Amino acid sequence: MVTSRDVARLAGVSQATVSRALSSPSKVSAATYAKVEAAMATLGYVPHAGAQAMKTRRTHTVGVVVADLTNPFYPEVLDELTRELDAAGYRVVLWNAGGSNHTDALKAIRERAVDGVVFTTATEDSVELQAAVEQQSPIVLINRIVDGLECDQVASSNRAGGALVANYLLDQGKTRIAFIGGAANASTSRDRRAGFLERMQARGYAVPDSLQFDGGFSHHVSAGIMAELLAADAPPEAVFCANDYMAFGALDALHKARVPSEQCWVVGYDDVDMAAWDSFDLTTVRQPSREMARVGVRMLLQRLAVPGAAPQRQEYPCELIVRGSTPSVATADLPAAAR
Repeated sequence: MVTSRDVARLAGVSQATVSRALSSPSKVSAATYAKVEAAMATLGYVPHAGAQAMKTRRTHTVGVVVADLTNPFYPEVLDELTRELDAAGYRVVLWNAGGSNHTDALKAIRERAVDGVVFTTATEDSVELQAAVEQQSPIVLINRIVDGLECDQVASSNRAGGALVANYLLDQGKTRIAFIGGAANASTSRDRRAGFLERMQARGYAVPDSLQFDGGFSHHVSAGIMAELLAADAPPEAVFCANDYMAFGALDALHKARVPSEQCWVVGYDDVDMAAWDSFDLTTVRQPSREMARVGVRMLLQRLAVPGAAPQRQEYPCELIVRGSTPSVATADLPAAAR
């Protein structure tokens, strides 16, 4: 097995210099680093990650926690996260943890198996997460805002997004509107619901409890709720789902019941790539998920560089994207690309 001593001998430097070149390249000259790098390439030497971690107290590994990879939102965010982390020289460990099950990821931080963790799902009632933040563990929340949690957080303006939907549907003459939300302890669902209901109330159209549902961010559950709504004596004129994945379920139920989209509109939230597919053509609220992922990575890298810095919180504005699932007179004659 090739060792660092062999690299040092071929490069004509000390073993300590090889160690410095690997752990802190800025501490050796460019010429010396080039010699070490050339020797490593010639010998096929690969530094032992565990040994490097012991020396530097860094693993150059970041954990990413997602909730449900069947939801197309998470693969899109994960794609951007891995691009950014790879460019910064970090490996990624993925935890697919539903709800508030963050135990493995937080244990990895305590054991220094990862340098930090990006949470794309987090709930307000996670005691373990609160404890990790209090211990100043490097943690960033993406697509979640948890009030009182002193860590870096980036999300969209979910309350404003919910209000956008209410304004749009009311302006189009829809007043009997159902809401299908996600988990009650998730800030995304809570704030989208609050923004929607508050704006409906402000404009004189309160949404009764009988038209508010918990879809658990599930395609299957949302489809079942939609089927029941369509079979009711007074079905809604429109349905607002707290994410696109549930909206896809609602659309599937609509199509299965052979109910035309003109009879019951469907609006989602996220604007995942699939929302623009012809089979869905979903009106939705666009949040800049990929930009949120990029900013989240930058926040984490800054946190690792300056552990004691004040936590950052950034919220992005949203945009309503009108497509064929809400076929109003104003958009019906437009080509799909212009909607």
